[in-house]
Amino acid sequence: MSLPLSHEQRPAFYALHPGGWRDYWTLLHPPYTIWHLSYVVIGAAAAPAIDGGRLAASLLAFFLAVGLATHALDELNGGPLRTQIPRPTLAIIAAAGLVGAIALGVLGAVEISWWLLAFVAFGAFIATAYSLEMWGGRFHSDIWFAVAWGAFPALTGYFTQAASVEWPAVLVALACFSLSLAQRRLSKAVRQIRRESVLIEGRIVLEDGREVSIDGQMLRAAPELALQALAVAMALLAGGLAGARLV
Repeated sequence: MSLPLSHEQRPAFYALHPGGWRDYWTLLHPPYTIWHLSYVVIGAAAAPAIDGGRLAASLLAFFLAVGLATHALDELNGGPLRTQIPRPTLAIIAAAGLVGAIALGVLGAVEISWWLLAFVAFGAFIATAYSLEMWGGRFHSDIWFAVAWGAFPALTGYFTQAASVEWPAVLVALACFSLSLAQRRLSKAVRQIRRESVLIEGRIVLEDGREVSIDGQMLRAAPELALQALAVAMALLAGGLAGARLV
């Protein structure tokens, strides 16, 4: 059985119909941006004490770096989301996001610790190297994804509160690394079906003789549902932890 896939299907489950303001919503990758910002909150919540102002600044910096800069650079590098945003506009969004994040990081270093500049430098580097697939895509791998968007936000969230990295921060960072690795593995399979496949054919024959057709919707249903559930769970977990520590 041959099941052709439409090239007009959405490039992601959260993507809206191309054009106008909808492209900017799609560019933000809302579920994934919130997911990775949650790691900042979780890292901060693991610190001995938590300061709301520092947490807000950390979240804003990561929103600028991840939500804006890296996603705009990624769209510049091949247009995987198929938006109609002009390339100059994407470049401006990326530059503004990265500069804003760096500026917040430098201000944080003045107040908290000059060691925070090491986090700023790594963040600026990995945002660019990962999204633009520099050096032959060496930093565009599953492991680097988990480091950059899982462990790093958690460690940074902790450091901005404690001005140090203790063993609880390492455990939290490893947990966020593993969660991001799971996200990456699930989303890669879904992206391949949505963005690259032009034909899927096959069937599953059950013990009782029934047959289940294999198509794109079937193959992506389970991993996409898992991704959606995890995104909601991470946001709720981060909100609960922040509320418990700040109230």
